Amino acid sequence: MKWVTRENAKVDRVACPWLIRRFIDETPEFLFVPREQVLEVARREGAHSFDAEGAEFGHRDGKCTFETLIEEHHLNDAALLRLAFIVHGADIPQDPSIRKRRWWRAPAAEAAGLLAISEGMAKVCPDDFRKLELFFPVYDALYAYCQGLA
Repeated sequence: MKWVTRENAKVDRVACPWLIRRFIDETPEFLFVPREQVLEVARREGAHSFDAEGAEFGHRDGKCTFETLIEEHHLNDAALLRLAFIVHGADIPQDPSIRKRRWWRAPAAEAAGLLAISEGMAKVCPDDFRKLELFFPVYDALYAYCQGLA
């Protein structure tokens, strides 16, 4: 299946391809396109769209796209849910006003590190496909870490 999202991937748009490949679709094809082209490319290619405005899978009810994909695909692995908590904390801005929303929760301590690595990778590696190659082992390691916590 094809999966399309915005180019210049960072936290959620790197975590989601990892999740998709490891738990949802064994042979996905990812497309990274300009923001304004995501829905059109998805329609034209018969692809799933994610982490873009109006996408099939996106932020919902205070959750990041990674969490939305977990819910939509009924993934209940405890380690994966812990990893989702980390991804959420790195992806959702920690604006003080957001704390007033009923769904707000303090971010996982590990989220700050994931955010720092993601921001740094975006600066040194502009190629989204190369980012996936480099980051999939990071997410594998985070998942293994979470398995030890579960």
